[in-house]
Amino acid sequence: MKDSSDVHEVMTVIGRRARVAAMELAVASSEAKRVAIECAADAIWKRREEIISANAEDIAHGREKGLSAAMMDRLLLDEGRIKGICESLRDVAAQPDPVGEVMDEWDRPNGLHVRRVRTPLGVVGVIYESRPNVTSDAASLCLKSGNAVILRSGSESFHSAGAIHSCLLDGLDAASLPRDAVQRVPTRDRSAVSELLRMTDHVDVIVPRGGKGLVSVVQQEARVPVFAHLEGIVHVYVDASADKEVAHRVVLNAKTRRTGICGAAECLLIHKDAFREIGQPVIMSLLAAGVEVRGDESAQGVEGVVPATVEDWGREYLDMKMAVKVVESLDRAIEHIRTHGSSHTDCIITADDKAADRFFRNLDSAILMQNASTQFADGGEFGMGAEIGIATGKLHARGPVGAAQLTSFKYLVTADGAVRS
Repeated sequence: MKDSSDVHEVMTVIGRRARVAAMELAVASSEAKRVAIECAADAIWKRREEIISANAEDIAHGREKGLSAAMMDRLLLDEGRIKGICESLRDVAAQPDPVGEVMDEWDRPNGLHVRRVRTPLGVVGVIYESRPNVTSDAASLCLKSGNAVILRSGSESFHSAGAIHSCLLDGLDAASLPRDAVQRVPTRDRSAVSELLRMTDHVDVIVPRGGKGLVSVVQQEARVPVFAHLEGIVHVYVDASADKEVAHRVVLNAKTRRTGICGAAECLLIHKDAFREIGQPVIMSLLAAGVEVRGDESAQGVEGVVPATVEDWGREYLDMKMAVKVVESLDRAIEHIRTHGSSHTDCIITADDKAADRFFRNLDSAILMQNASTQFADGGEFGMGAEIGIATGKLHARGPVGAAQLTSFKYLVTADGAVRS
């Protein structure tokens, strides 16, 4: 593309085609959508060597750009991860079709029978950065919910996303569904993002999937409604009544399993009465696992912990780093999370259900957990097959956004000649 006018023209055409495809997809049969998603999974597995080759180009590009180890891990595709992509697609394909589902119905004394039923949103724009699996997750969920989707991958995953998108088109062809139902922005030009954010005539909602910088730009520039997916400043609080083994197992997994995902724990809060018996051994295990622990004065009593700065509270590291603070009480932990959290995911480790209930009632994060690794903050783990993101806003969708969350609703009203007096 030679200049911004070319980008504008290309994006306008993509938007128009998506709108037409959305109307066709909205009335597509459940069977056709299932076939499209399953055949896409088959194509991805069959063409896995081609996808891994494309991913190698992205990995080389990422090294040249100096991406962090966590970002490189997000970007990497191998046979195991491709198998996971295929399994996720098949999980989505097997789910009930949300379109047309009766959410509620009732009769009125005036003779009306009212039904509230799920209906597609229309056209969804997904803007994402380094994770190439978002390509298939977003497409499958949009297809399942009867929405057309416009995918704009980041420059880091450009080739990987392109290879996966080609397989998605194979699935649409197999089901005789319009190829324009899943379109990919064919350029790395950043002006394409600005165009997508302003396409109010063609796009019904934008889903940003990436870091704070991306989400901030989207929220500031978008004229299209946005499902906000803010940074994952995830806290784990070890209560005074926590079980030592549970705390050790959960904290280590929450931090170290995969540091580059939004559900990775970034801050550990420890009740002062649990610090000696539970907190200190957990911190020592974190250090032994290669985590750089940045602690308050109390936490610095463990050899190897470096002093935390003000900036460490409320920071998303996406790396082998963690902030640690010793707190006086459950209420102080809640206060800290309210002040420094991002309303994404927070966890309490406790054997006291009353403490867990207080934690759940007094915090308003999209996901709250008790005695479970925050790495479970994922639509697939919640039984949704996949997710298009974790929405931290409060309007329409919140938490993992699966197929059902990508629908709106309409009212169907029937009667037998009812008239209003």
